Amino acid sequence: MIELQNISFAVDSDSQEKEILRDVSLSIGDGKLVVITGPNGGGKSTLARMIAGVEKPSSGRILFNGEDITNLSITERAKKGIGFAFQQPVRFKGIQVLDLLRIAAGKPLSVGDACNYLAQVGLCARDYIGREVNASLSGGELKRIEIATVLAKASSLSVFDEPEAGIDLWSFQNLIEVFEGMRRNIQGSSILIISHQERILSIADEIVVLKDGRVTASGPREEILPTLIGTQAAVRECRKNVVKKDEVGVC
Repeated sequence: MIELQNISFAVDSDSQEKEILRDVSLSIGDGKLVVITGPNGGGKSTLARMIAGVEKPSSGRILFNGEDITNLSITERAKKGIGFAFQQPVRFKGIQVLDLLRIAAGKPLSVGDACNYLAQVGLCARDYIGREVNASLSGGELKRIEIATVLAKASSLSVFDEPEAGIDLWSFQNLIEVFEGMRRNIQGSSILIISHQERILSIADEIVVLKDGRVTASGPREEILPTLIGTQAAVRECRKNVVKKDEVGVC
């Protein structure tokens, strides 16, 4: 289980302190699939990076399986079982896809096993297994390869920041099946997804709504999703007259 206790995060902007997260408290239990959603600029990606260890909170604590990991680095957290897929995947010039998957797994990984992970994210293994993780790959290809590395790692907690970004429609459905398979096959593992896609929200056990850096709603999918779907319908109606952000609760 991971628990965030009164997490706040602020940055300096134009000589003034800008608060991104404000007294956020939430917990993710073992074996749960939790989706954090809400308007753009609400702090969702910052919260994901906070959990992974990319950012450190200005105040508050983060506990993982009862241990205080607030000051641990992303590498130290990865060793303890927290996997993270960035919204914009990192490129690794000189490293082949097979090597990256083996590094992620942290153990000997056969070519067959590596190909299986790539197949799960909709990539033809023979076309990618020997390729370098560099600029020759598109953003969507990098995104899927990174998700494959999270699968290979089989973390206790896997964090995905907007995994649907750059994913085509067919691969998006495949991605949904990947998340459902992770929940079903990796016993006790938890999944945290940052997303505003209704299809991803619909497979969540719990949904957390983050707006202006605060948790405005949280609870079981059955309670939270109907309120968001209603909001999305209002957004679609609004867009008939004005085109603005594509985000839950924002027209």
